Amino acid sequence: MITSVKSTGQVSLEEFLRLPETKPASEYINGQVDQKPMPQTKHSRIQTR
Repeated sequence: MITSVKSTGQVSLEEFLRLPETKPASEYINGQVDQKPMPQTKHSRIQTR
């Protein structure tokens, strides 16, 4: 469902809040919906220390 939203361009906040949760999580910035990048292995290892 996120793919169809991305292709339409601008999305209202109300539309974004109605979208299902995604993994990785999606973020709403200035009317655009993007999936957050997954951390790389090295970052994950450092973060857990």
